Amino acid sequence: MLGVSPNTLRSWERRFGYPSPGRTQGGHRQYELGEIEALRQAFEETHNVSSAISLARERGSGPPSSSRLGAALSRFDEEKANLLLEESLALRSVERTVEEVLLPGVAELLEDAAAAAEYEFAWRYATGWLSALRRLSPPATRPEGVLIFDASAPCDLDGLQVQAFDLVLRRSGLRTLVLTSSIEPARVGRALRALRPSALVLGGRRAQLEAIGRLVYAVRSAQSEIEVFDFGGALPDTGASTVRRLGSAPLAARDALLERVAARRAIEQGDGERDAPRAVLSI
Repeated sequence: MLGVSPNTLRSWERRFGYPSPGRTQGGHRQYELGEIEALRQAFEETHNVSSAISLARERGSGPPSSSRLGAALSRFDEEKANLLLEESLALRSVERTVEEVLLPGVAELLEDAAAAAEYEFAWRYATGWLSALRRLSPPATRPEGVLIFDASAPCDLDGLQVQAFDLVLRRSGLRTLVLTSSIEPARVGRALRALRPSALVLGGRRAQLEAIGRLVYAVRSAQSEIEVFDFGGALPDTGASTVRRLGSAPLAARDALLERVAARRAIEQGDGERDAPRAVLSI
């Protein structure tokens, strides 16, 4: 984590008294992750050992971070993960906690090829946490609805991002409905009548282009004016599609979608240009 040898770390301990490890019964040093993380961040800022140690001491372990959450999840420590997220919510909004702590904390485990069980535990933990927040979201305050087709599989990081995107949209006052992309196009009619979506978002990257095209065609057959958006690279960027791309960051994607929804509302109310371009899907 620090990019130094164990001997260097021990020399810092002798010279500066920091970081201060505990000891196992066998005499092996055990360092607090918070101390190491604070030292790493301070060293990146100062590039000087004594200054970094002084700064790390002053800051303490610092606010909850994705690395600390990832470490807790890698130990299957659900209680510690809960505590870190609760501490983060005291400092950050729900949306920033999801984007800056939860999602990257799980993603760190995905990068470790040997951490298959740890990653699956983290993914399922994050799914439960997002679901609980979704249930606590306030009622919709906007008339617009958003239909999301999720083309991810269980334990896909894409699927976790779709869940996060759904949460931030709900918390912004929009009505949302998430369906899998494997649903039969003929079976979406009742959902469309219930939701009356203003936007269709494609998420996940496991659906074939032909299947996506059938779904979009079915939705457009019922609501011809609906706009289609790509979240997280659901459609290959071939240059042939005019679907609006929202990126893969939930907060930035939410802001872009809300901006477009507001522009469409202004047009419908006669406050914007009547001939504004409408997104279409080219296959």
